[in-house]
Amino acid sequence: MSRQSPFVIELSDEDRGQLEALVRRRTAEHRMVLRAQIVLAAADGEENASIAERLEVAPNTVTKWRKRFFEEGMAGLADRKRSGRPRTFSPSGRRRGQATRV
Repeated sequence: MSRQSPFVIELSDEDRGQLEALVRRRTAEHRMVLRAQIVLAAADGEENASIAERLEVAPNTVTKWRKRFFEEGMAGLADRKRSGRPRTFSPSGRRRGQATRV
């Protein structure tokens, strides 16, 4: 028997509309679609274990995004800055400082 999540999701009409539009958008990033699907399922009262099984993700993934949305709303679904070494490739795909072959 699974226990109920303490992070109960209640969506405004605007948030639900944005999440549903994101799920339908063909050009949306998969990770953002997945996050939207998790939140929509949580708002419909589905339990974390059930969401995880249906979407084929780890239960901790569902817990993470449910909690972030509960605490931060739509902004919580965005990626956060990460620490670590800066990227070594420029937007053109070449290493910075690398000479171009002729």
